[in-house]
Amino acid sequence: MKKETQIVTLGRDKKWTKGVINPPVVRASTMVFETMEEMRFASKNKANGEMFYGRRGGPTHFAFQAAIAELEGGVGTALYPSGSAAISNSLMSFLKAGDHLLMVDSAYEPTRALCDSLLAGFGIETTYYDPMIGAGIKDLIQDNTKVLFLESPGSITMEIQDVPTLSKIAHEHGLVVMLDNTWASPINSRPFEMGVDISIQAATKYIVGHSDVMMGTATSNEAHWEQLRENSYLMGQCTSPDDVYLASRGLRTLSVRMAQHEKNALQVANWLATRPEVDHIRHPAFESCPGHEFFKRDFSAANGLFSFVLKKGNSKSLTALVENMDHFKMGFSWGGFESLILSVSGIDKIRTVTEWDSSKPLIRLHIGLENPEDLIADLEAGFERFHAALK
Repeated sequence: MKKETQIVTLGRDKKWTKGVINPPVVRASTMVFETMEEMRFASKNKANGEMFYGRRGGPTHFAFQAAIAELEGGVGTALYPSGSAAISNSLMSFLKAGDHLLMVDSAYEPTRALCDSLLAGFGIETTYYDPMIGAGIKDLIQDNTKVLFLESPGSITMEIQDVPTLSKIAHEHGLVVMLDNTWASPINSRPFEMGVDISIQAATKYIVGHSDVMMGTATSNEAHWEQLRENSYLMGQCTSPDDVYLASRGLRTLSVRMAQHEKNALQVANWLATRPEVDHIRHPAFESCPGHEFFKRDFSAANGLFSFVLKKGNSKSLTALVENMDHFKMGFSWGGFESLILSVSGIDKIRTVTEWDSSKPLIRLHIGLENPEDLIADLEAGFERFHAALK
């Protein structure tokens, strides 16, 4: 079955939907039982889609979890109140005091903050590695290394990792491989076919698609599903059925939205590549992006998120560029229908392994569903303000 068809059909088993097209919202904390036999059966099957207690989920949750798990190619999906919660709970489900974690140097900044604060306080050591390290990862594996964490493309700077090679070496040493797979969404890569054990999504972004829900997912292979599921439950993780309904509804249009985001973004990126102010484009589909060859091999398509690097600029000129836009708005998330712009500084301060030339400013864009010609005109006016402020 093709992805476009899966998105429409998955998670619509009649045992959850009762024949309704959209899985209905079922709000519940307490389930009651008529007999001890019913209660025992529910308890025995509480991890297998049987109504037991609200924190375990209900039909709204089960339908959405089944859809995500099958789309990503795993056996089960745990739900969390944010993408950061999905990352932190996945890590904490497989790490304990005295363990060692290998974390990609280009990780989402809150992931790095988690490692340097909470995990360090629990006695878990983190070593950051160059996202382009490839087979060299074997030299960083210690006797107590338990998890290899990937994010591909990397946050802000968009490096694409050689996931199959990294996964293969990690498994040779008994490591659990986790991937922040948000950029690809559940449809533009096959993480488990590349050797990933746990694929993490900030569903807040493309799955929800409308900038109105915070949610995270972690989808696991069979070997690690029970540990992820039960430890996440012990840490109290659960999500609102109303939010899950909105995520499920957003999922149905994911393929058409992603195709339009990709088309719009490529048009804008190609225009930016012609601008004299631009040093290079950090879009995985461009040869100028580190790891472009892995993008061509491992991804079926792109999306609306990319960065570009300017040849020069200062605080005043960058502020002039990003302020007073008609269509682009400044915001920290992405994945919704609106276009966003960020001037990112201090990249060199959140890297400990890879070097970054801080003299060349970086701008991150999320290209939404507006007409790209309007977005290009918006950027063109921004460049005019940029030059005026440089004088």
